[in-house]
Amino acid sequence: MPYLLRAAAPTDAPAVTELLNDIDRIEVGRPETDLHTVESDLGHPGTDLERDSWLAFDGARLVAYALVWDDSKGERINADHYVLPDHQQAGVLLLEAIETRALEKARANGASTAVLHLHLNSAPTTDLTLIRARGWSVVRRYHVLERALRGSEDLPPEPPADVRVRACADEADRKQTHALYQATFAEHFDFQPREYEQWLYDIHADRLDWSLVWLVSTEDLGDVGFLIARDDREAMGWIRSLGVVREARGRGLGGLLLRQAFAAFAARGRDTVGLGVDTENTTGAPELYARNGMSVHYAVDTWEIVLS
Repeated sequence: MPYLLRAAAPTDAPAVTELLNDIDRIEVGRPETDLHTVESDLGHPGTDLERDSWLAFDGARLVAYALVWDDSKGERINADHYVLPDHQQAGVLLLEAIETRALEKARANGASTAVLHLHLNSAPTTDLTLIRARGWSVVRRYHVLERALRGSEDLPPEPPADVRVRACADEADRKQTHALYQATFAEHFDFQPREYEQWLYDIHADRLDWSLVWLVSTEDLGDVGFLIARDDREAMGWIRSLGVVREARGRGLGGLLLRQAFAAFAARGRDTVGLGVDTENTTGAPELYARNGMSVHYAVDTWEIVLS
């Protein structure tokens, strides 16, 4: 029986979430996808669900899902792709669809080629022989790290006398966090610059508890770093982003922000905190996280294909 393919709609978010959690159970041992995350993905600005999303059904069962979006307005296009292990042909159909659509989007941006990126668990439900046969290859690896929290031990740190840590309190602080984000992540792999309003959407600001966003400043340099954490994931507390400007690195400010987040989550009764890190990060982030008790939960690979 052939697969039924159709575009996704916002009302499909619960079914997609269920599919992704089925895949999570296989890949990482527990469900870690939240409904609001899928709803946000399906509502991504500039995404035309009729042309940029696909669902594959085996009878009434959803077995594969894919989405394409464009943040670069150039050749770099992003995609999601998920398939259950016993339905690889559906996965191939969706790979064909996202490749075709990615090239269309890149050409509409004036680019002659599309550089398409896709993130997959390092041991995914997708058959990697099929994706390699289409010309995809791994260009980066990320680790999702986690750390157990202990309310009696993870207490708010005491900053040095010349350092101040403050919660993001108003619009001016939010704009400062955005500016620091752009400055500290500009050197990172696959960084895409974001204007303020677009960045607010990227971090799901409508759901963000801004008391879990901190800025750190020093007497000599002013505001030099930030940490964005969020408490809307069911599986664990999550540190979305941490950055310190180059001039202020090596002064323990990243660790200070980390411990601030650990204490805040522990005070809320969370027992685990997690984050993602590029294994080739050159700012010392992997070592910082290891020093602060974080260990690998699972690995994610960035796959790339260049289309023309």
